[in-house]
Amino acid sequence: MSNQSKKSSFMGGAAILASAVAIVKILGAVYKIPFGNIVGSEGQTYFDVGYRIYNILLTVSTAGLPLAISRLTSQAQAQGRENEKRKIFRTAIWLFFALGLIGSLLMYFKADWLAGLMNEPLGFWPIRALAPAVFCVCVLACIRGYTQGQGNMVPTAVSQIIEVVCKLFVGLALAWLILQQCQQPEIAQQLALAGSTGTEYVAAGAILGVTVGEVAALIFLLIYLFTHRTPSESLDVPESSGALIKKVLAIGIPITLSNSAMSIINVVDTSIVLGRLQDIPQLADEAATLYGQYSFGMNLINLPPSFVFPVTMSLIPFAAAAMARHDNAQANRIVSSAFRLIAALTIPAGVGLSVLGGPILVMFYPMQQEDALAAGPHMQLLGIACIFICLMTLTNVILQTYGREIIPICTVIAGGVTKVVSNYVLVGNPDINIYGAPISTLLCYMVIVLLNLFFVWKYSAEKPRYLQLFTKPVIASVLMGAAAWASYGFLDRALEGSLSAYKANAIAVFGGILVGVIVYLVLVITMRILRAEDLKGVPHGGKVIRLLHLR
Repeated sequence: MSNQSKKSSFMGGAAILASAVAIVKILGAVYKIPFGNIVGSEGQTYFDVGYRIYNILLTVSTAGLPLAISRLTSQAQAQGRENEKRKIFRTAIWLFFALGLIGSLLMYFKADWLAGLMNEPLGFWPIRALAPAVFCVCVLACIRGYTQGQGNMVPTAVSQIIEVVCKLFVGLALAWLILQQCQQPEIAQQLALAGSTGTEYVAAGAILGVTVGEVAALIFLLIYLFTHRTPSESLDVPESSGALIKKVLAIGIPITLSNSAMSIINVVDTSIVLGRLQDIPQLADEAATLYGQYSFGMNLINLPPSFVFPVTMSLIPFAAAAMARHDNAQANRIVSSAFRLIAALTIPAGVGLSVLGGPILVMFYPMQQEDALAAGPHMQLLGIACIFICLMTLTNVILQTYGREIIPICTVIAGGVTKVVSNYVLVGNPDINIYGAPISTLLCYMVIVLLNLFFVWKYSAEKPRYLQLFTKPVIASVLMGAAAWASYGFLDRALEGSLSAYKANAIAVFGGILVGVIVYLVLVITMRILRAEDLKGVPHGGKVIRLLHLR
């Protein structure tokens, strides 16, 4: 195969995988809105408790080992060692089988202990509902590593979409059905006698959609493997199973340890927030509700990064190619374009969420109005934190492109430690309590991004000019935010009394967003925030260039 064909195949596979990840992230973010309406803030907390535990076991078992399998499979295929390639898979599958089985048994039989560690005993049912998913996802990870190592990204992409579709439809349907059952008078009375509202069972039903998704994806990949077997004769003698396992572990364990950092920090942080709220006597009984209200805000600020990810993924490969050619000037232009584009997208999004986040939550969660109103104040800080989350994604990828993979790990740990310490201090203060959580979140991502920006500057051949890159988007976003806020306030007051409170708020929100978008687009053009070159590597960038008359 020619170098051009290999490059085309690689870019095509990367595009398929990036597109699938983008779809998964967007659908996953969208899922949170109807889910929050069904379970409320209390149920959101139980879901988070279960998912935090699941995520850490997931990371430990699948973060680095599939990459090791992919790498070893790719090497064996390139060398024509078909027998070794197949033996790598046969050997590794038993390792993943054991890891998955141990993780599933731990989550199922020790669900009460794990929930206790998180300072939320009612997280027991969501944790148990996720137990089978750990086993399935471990076997999935092995198969994905094997197929990706052969240069085939389609099975991974399709299986990821199957996962999120099942999570979206099956999880929400189960949550709704269980909610209806819990509201039956006889069942509601029995739950009340047990001191429960049934919300933990509703959250378990929602999270069961994740398990169903993993099972469905595993069935798909097993069918794919059996129907796409290509037996071929080869004379190579593979290494022993023990030697192959050592290679897998040698590559996978360091990556697993580094990638587990944020998952572990999130588990510790959730436990600390819930524990510190319970330490405040007057808030002890409301800890789950308060944490869930904060989670409502977090669900909203995770939407913009879902849309930013595919943009980042479309630009960075060009920077990597330029660096491979030792064309530092071109690499710098691409990195600067990435900064301008992400700043132009995320700073206004963050400012908009900061000024209109409360009304947007009220619009998104009509079934949980009280929780949405209570979550509104969190958004003033979380909206700004959203900007730093997006910049963290970009700067992490840039540093990885520069071959500095260890730096993002260290900066994430630094941000995570900042979050844990500040939450312990702030949330434990009765005068601040849960409002310390968004402060800590903002501090966490600020620390990560500031450190990342320093290292990007340090390791760039041509130093990025951050002041020039960020000043115009910040000024335009502040003006846009003021226009959106003023428009929302005017419309909300004008419609008061003539429509229901919900309709008036929704119309005012859309009106404020529309005015904000128009003001910002005008400023983008007049202030020349973006250049034509910034959009050339982005899908459909040419249309945007013509629409905005960029040069």
